[in-house]
Amino acid sequence: MSADLLSRSHATEGLSVLLLIHGPIGRLQTQVGTTDPATRGAGRSCMSGQYGSKAVMSLVVVQIGQCGNQIGQQLFEVVSMDGQSGRNESYWNTSQERFFSSSNDGVPVARAVLVDMEPKVISHTVSKAASSGRWRYGAQSAFCQKQGSGNNWANGFCVHGPQHEEAVMDLVQQEAEKCERLSGFVTMMSLAGGTGSGLGTFVTQCLRDRYPHSLIMNQLTWPYGTGEIIVQNYNTMLTLSHLYQSSDALLIQENDIIHKICSQLMNIKQISFTDINKVIAHQLASVLQPAYTRNHGTEYGSNPLGDLLESLVTHPEYKLLGLMNIPQMSDTSLQFSTFAWPGLLKHLRQMLMANTKMEAGIDWRVKPPLSGLQPAANVSQNKELHFNTSLANLLILRGKDVQEADAGLFKEQALYTSWMPVDSAFNIWRTPTSFNKYEKSATLVSNSQCLLKPLDSAVKKAWDMFASRAYVHQYTKHGISEEEFLDSFTTMEQVIASYSNLGLQS
Repeated sequence: MSADLLSRSHATEGLSVLLLIHGPIGRLQTQVGTTDPATRGAGRSCMSGQYGSKAVMSLVVVQIGQCGNQIGQQLFEVVSMDGQSGRNESYWNTSQERFFSSSNDGVPVARAVLVDMEPKVISHTVSKAASSGRWRYGAQSAFCQKQGSGNNWANGFCVHGPQHEEAVMDLVQQEAEKCERLSGFVTMMSLAGGTGSGLGTFVTQCLRDRYPHSLIMNQLTWPYGTGEIIVQNYNTMLTLSHLYQSSDALLIQENDIIHKICSQLMNIKQISFTDINKVIAHQLASVLQPAYTRNHGTEYGSNPLGDLLESLVTHPEYKLLGLMNIPQMSDTSLQFSTFAWPGLLKHLRQMLMANTKMEAGIDWRVKPPLSGLQPAANVSQNKELHFNTSLANLLILRGKDVQEADAGLFKEQALYTSWMPVDSAFNIWRTPTSFNKYEKSATLVSNSQCLLKPLDSAVKKAWDMFASRAYVHQYTKHGISEEEFLDSFTTMEQVIASYSNLGLQS
């Protein structure tokens, strides 16, 4: 489960130093430039601002399957609208370089590759982007076929992946080579279906093989707990176990939570997937849009993935990232609302502790464990309250008077596992530029126990089905053996155990 160990020579002020770097932090420090043509775009990747030039680095978004393509389109839509009116020039230019390339017709072109096994969604996605007039997809950026994956992970991973590897990776290389400096790849996919999960996993492994020094973050949409398809727990478990080997971080957004946000906070009566996707894209853009990182107090961070993962993925056993964002409300409610930083941060901290990913329904009874208690006493005290222990948190504040916001509430050691010093566990980014329609907004990206409950539930449901061999033949006929199922269960049980142990005192 550990990441590759990288060794290389690093020239620093004329001195040759041998560095042995483990996991994503190793890729963070990869040097600019490479002689390998297969990684030419990514060879310049992943130098965090503190390690070298502060020139803006770009992202390549790989949209896979129906869910990945629809959310990807909404992400570029949010970004294109966020920077247009009333923004400072530096913010706008940084955002544009990060997400778009220039074109002869003057319309920004999304740095994206679109992949699906059916043409309908990609055709609609490309057409919708072009009709906005603000941006478009590249003419040669999409790959599709006329057959789906039948909601079968093995079909996407074992059949469609190898069949179409060269065609898809050629598009990726074409897009990567357009980047003056490549920060890395954001792969957007669902955990439920066959193309997004199976083919998405295969493409991620290809990215790791072909771009070994680039950072890869997978944005994963977690299916509804009530069930979208009968085998979604198989697909979820197989996807996560394989991505844990090849991805640097897994940023997970849950359909159930987003649905509640649409219903209870946005006051949407008949919720569509478009509504769900807009909220997901808003939350994701609140993380990826420019901000002053801790290394750039008065300058926008140059390396979006490098800065993000340096703050959050401090150990290769812990790659699961959750996301909380406030405020979120309808346009009508927003007109009559005002916000102050103390109130926003107080709510966000309680959301973190109580593992409530939306402002409505916060359990204010949950308190940090008392430092003097033994582990058993802490567990007993919070038996029904489920305190959420963190490994690392990144707070991103955007908007008016942002420098006056006091984030001291997030610097309590009691919020974090005992073996992670709070100075390393907590980071904060700020920007006085407001985001989207909100004068003030706060986003918390958390590497914590916040995903334990849905993860444990999915693995248990998958195991119950596997124990009776339900639908297993649908996977083995495409090339996934029962031993590979068992290996995936073992991997995910280890992940669950690692996160469960965060709450135990050393």
